Amino acid sequence: MTLPLLVSLPHAGLTMPAEVQDLSILTSEQIRADSDEGAAEIYNLRQHVAAFLTPDVARAFVDLNRPESDRRPDGVVKTHTCWNQPVYRQPLPESLIQALLKNYYYPYHQQLRKISKQTQFQLALDCHTMAAIGPPVGPDPGQERPWVCLSHAEGTCPDVWLETMADCFREAFGDHVAINEPFRGGYIIRLHAEEMPWMQVELSRGDFLANAEKHQRVLQAITRFCAITF
Repeated sequence: MTLPLLVSLPHAGLTMPAEVQDLSILTSEQIRADSDEGAAEIYNLRQHVAAFLTPDVARAFVDLNRPESDRRPDGVVKTHTCWNQPVYRQPLPESLIQALLKNYYYPYHQQLRKISKQTQFQLALDCHTMAAIGPPVGPDPGQERPWVCLSHAEGTCPDVWLETMADCFREAFGDHVAINEPFRGGYIIRLHAEEMPWMQVELSRGDFLANAEKHQRVLQAITRFCAITF
């Protein structure tokens, strides 16, 4: 059975753009640590959902979940990772920032808009993994996080859908499920909720379960949600 869902993994990519290969000072491990580690395995749902989108570009270089105007150190084109590590040996010129947006940022959002016009989708899921302890750049530095955080930015999908999804995740993961805490929903779900309903899903990268088991439980939860809701 194909679930009527669009699943997007905006931070699973690990690729350094060719445009900045001569300027970046990040190691492959630092790039991985700034990404959603484990997301590609946990949310390997391509065969189960109506649409699946996972760009290759690494979050450390272009963050698809930021407004294009966000020029903070951890903004759309970063100067520092979420662990406060510098990304480049020197500031990027504006022309290069614009090239990164043109080549990686805009195409992703254009793809989402194109996909949203297909009527077989009932809900889009923006899927992430999160550090088990809040990093220096985040809403909860140093704080232990729940196993699962579901969010809808207070309106990107019906409240009852969020509550139902939380119940389904509690069936799969126990009582370690939070709503809108520590994340309330990022830019992707806020922007594209004008086109279709969106929900954000965050799983802790803690070692309480292997990634393969997390995958099975996520699939169980979203399958149960669709059976109840649609």
